[in-house]
Amino acid sequence: MCTIRLLLMSLLLFGGVTVATAAQASAAWTPPHGFWSTPTVPGYGKIHYMPKDAYQPDPSQTYKIVFSLTRAGAKPDKVSPSLDHIARTVNLYVAAGVPLSQLKFVGVAYGAATPLALDNAHYYAKFGVDNPNLKLIKLLRKDGVDIAVCAQAVAEHDFKYAWVSPEVTLALSGLTTVTTLEHKGYTLMPL
Repeated sequence: MCTIRLLLMSLLLFGGVTVATAAQASAAWTPPHGFWSTPTVPGYGKIHYMPKDAYQPDPSQTYKIVFSLTRAGAKPDKVSPSLDHIARTVNLYVAAGVPLSQLKFVGVAYGAATPLALDNAHYYAKFGVDNPNLKLIKLLRKDGVDIAVCAQAVAEHDFKYAWVSPEVTLALSGLTTVTTLEHKGYTLMPL
């Protein structure tokens, strides 16, 4: 029994970081009011706070992530879940103590997510509803997140480049943007 316990404790040690058991974590920590919250990007990317003894990002580090955005909302009036996951990532890092200035995030939309980049007039003309993604894109940009769209995907969808919202960066392609940023040290997060 001691051998199994020792083995389990060994497995929980990783690079000098110890992971607390659920009982230890709940005893040592009380969550803030409300189970879900959106501390940095209001109304988007819901998170649940965790105790500081859970795995956490290092607040002294800079995090460079390129998000591959490929999913549209379930319906045209719903926010892209890929875009909402960027908001969740921002909320998680900031809740863990990482300053916004140390988050270097770029989201690149293509495939089914391409329409999220349209300005409101052209989105409405295509889907009959306002673009639900524009408010979130604006909030993310305010927090330093660059949202880009693949120009090749814009063309494949028969959209005009002029239809892309001014809040969105037009990129040569998703392929070249992702690989260029990976070459510069960004971590790819496919969504």
